[in-house]
Amino acid sequence: EVQLQASGGGLVQAGGSLRLSCSASGFRFDDYAIGWFRQAPGKEREGGSCISSTDGTTYYSDSVKGRFTISRDRTKNTVYLQMNNLRPEDTAVYYCARWPWAVVSDRLCKSGAAEHWGKGTLVTVSS
Repeated sequence: EVQLQASGGGLVQAGGSLRLSCSASGFRFDDYAIGWFRQAPGKEREGGSCISSTDGTTYYSDSVKGRFTISRDRTKNTVYLQMNNLRPEDTAVYYCARWPWAVVSDRLCKSGAAEHWGKGTLVTVSS
């Protein structure tokens, strides 16, 4: 069974940093691209950050580009999302998701049409 467990959320002041972790199990970690997305109350899911498993190519939505960094550690079957210079508008539940293939394009990342989704972790940024 594919499982994706997100953790690391919390309360942080604007301008601060957090690192989210997505622990993966139930599949061969090196074979699939993984992404992070977020959803604020009353809003659509957005803010994709995705990483391919083949060469580590990354893609970011415009709303997080330059502030967020996605990375993966194959020794721990974990994908991280380092979030810097956080803003109140970054407040949301953050989810990690797995694609059904190893490579994800910019267009696919922005679509958010991943195959498997984990439970989210709440990030709250105070002003």
